[in-house]
Amino acid sequence: MYINNKLLIGKNNDKEVCLLPSMANRHGLITGASGTGKTITSKVMAESFSDLGVPVFMADVKGDLAGTAVTGEMNDNIAKRVSNLKLDNFEVKEFPVRFWDVYRLNGHPIRFKVSDVGVNVLSIMLGLSEAQEGVLNIVFKVSEDKNWDLDTLDDLKQALNRVGEIRNELTTTYGNVTTQSVGVILRSLSVLENQGLSKFFGEPELNIHDLVSIDNNGKGIINILDAVELYKNPDLYSAVMLCLLTRLYDSMPEVGDLDIPKIVFFFDEAYFLFREMPPYRLKQVEKIVRLIRSKGIGLYFISHYTTDIPATVLDQLGNRVQHNLRAYTPADQKIAKAAADSFRTNPKFKTYDTILELGTGEAIVSFQNEKGEPEVCERVFILPPQSKIGVIDDMTRNRIINQSPLAGKYDEDINDRSASEIINETREKENIEKEEINKEKEEAKRLKEEEKAKALQEKEKNRQEREKKNTPQYKLGKKVVNKTTDKLLNRIINKVLKSLFK
Repeated sequence: MYINNKLLIGKNNDKEVCLLPSMANRHGLITGASGTGKTITSKVMAESFSDLGVPVFMADVKGDLAGTAVTGEMNDNIAKRVSNLKLDNFEVKEFPVRFWDVYRLNGHPIRFKVSDVGVNVLSIMLGLSEAQEGVLNIVFKVSEDKNWDLDTLDDLKQALNRVGEIRNELTTTYGNVTTQSVGVILRSLSVLENQGLSKFFGEPELNIHDLVSIDNNGKGIINILDAVELYKNPDLYSAVMLCLLTRLYDSMPEVGDLDIPKIVFFFDEAYFLFREMPPYRLKQVEKIVRLIRSKGIGLYFISHYTTDIPATVLDQLGNRVQHNLRAYTPADQKIAKAAADSFRTNPKFKTYDTILELGTGEAIVSFQNEKGEPEVCERVFILPPQSKIGVIDDMTRNRIINQSPLAGKYDEDINDRSASEIINETREKENIEKEEINKEKEEAKRLKEEEKAKALQEKEKNRQEREKKNTPQYKLGKKVVNKTTDKLLNRIINKVLKSLFK
């Protein structure tokens, strides 16, 4: 609840625990075992931010965050919690929600150009090794230099094939490209297409500022990504979320510390983002987490354990909510101990023991004070949500989507001239040139064969002449001819001589 310019998140008999708006972009962490109330906590925080006038982005991996768009029900459990916490100003209500879906079924479409998604996020989606990511980097660089616009997955496939065809020409300028790496990337792209995520790539691109919206009543829009289907592949889910976070980071200007954030981004199931992440990529995420605060963006990770988050990232999460942990084994106890050690000690209770005995809806909470220092942790009950807890029917969802000011804005694909067309035109031109060259070669070959045949005929004719001259008949005939010629010449000479001496 947003009360007295504070976000009231939890309460006990002695104290209200509030998140200060000016400290909301110091990031945060919500942890706890499954079923202990992490989703409810993030929902209560999102509702409070909305009332403050701050837009929120969150992923709905179970489908139960959608109820935020519908007025809550004052059932017995909620009424009891409200009474016990003495929440005099509590009221059930709905919140302004905008639904999104990369599969384009349960929300406004989200799509980006392949070139804008970038190599890092694509490599996560495709599960590439560092060497294969290097080849993908070369493909992007070649595409940039040759003005191949990489809009869709088909554009990327065409570019990969083309780079594979001319790889020998590229080695000295761009580096080595192996056909094996190209083949692996192409196979991974086919898997991505089979999973239906080709719809995430193309135009019109999502204008990231459409996520940073406020309704006519001054309430922040709660953007909910329908991730029920997407979450079936955790790596894809994490990559899409990282892509959206990166786009926010790249698109928002530097603003320093604000009185209230421009937007708050909840990253649910953050464990899947960081598992097996190579060090060079972790550094990139660390940079975003460290610098995104100065752009007025608050980032809240939601996961099971504190240890799911790398220490370099964890150090930057100043607002903490810890739900119950179960410590049945030494390994579990070590994790619970790490969680307890991450809080500023409260002398009223032992943090470690309390973490193990928290009930559903209870949490240990520590937010930052006006000086940016972590407050002493408190054991509190998290407030109940004011909106509906649970799923909504398709009719309600479709009504909200159709009444949105973004209805129809991203529905139709735009097919501009991109890499596929350019590369196909290049291939067609090369084929025509190749055909002309082949025709010239065929003509030259034909002429050469004709000359060769003519030379063979002349040679054969000469051979036949020689053979003919060597026959007895030819020789006899020649003798006869020669004798006859001699007689004729003698007669002519004699006649000429006689006429001279008369």
